[in-house]
Amino acid sequence: QEHFVESGGGLVQPGASLRVSCVASGIPFRLTIMGWYRQAPGKQRELVASIGLGGSSAVANSVKGRFTISRDNAQNMVYLQMSSLRPEDTAVYYCNRLPEPQTSWGPGTQVTVSS
Repeated sequence: QEHFVESGGGLVQPGASLRVSCVASGIPFRLTIMGWYRQAPGKQRELVASIGLGGSSAVANSVKGRFTISRDNAQNMVYLQMSSLRPEDTAVYYCNRLPEPQTSWGPGTQVTVSS
């Protein structure tokens, strides 16, 4: 069964950096495209970054130049390094496999950007 556990969120000031992490199980991680999603209050969940099997990555325009996704296949982990954080980045961040649709979601990790 697919299982994802996110961690590393917190309360930070605008302009700060933060790295969130996710450990995955129940999937062939080395053969799986992974992504980071976020859901802000009152909004739909959106894909912000994805990383392929060989490490090629893509990010949403809203976070381009600020967010970087990476993966560690030996540890079944995927990371999202966030810099120059803005209040509009406030959301619960989730990792999951791609492509959609997904069948299981982790608890997410809350990232709050506020002064």
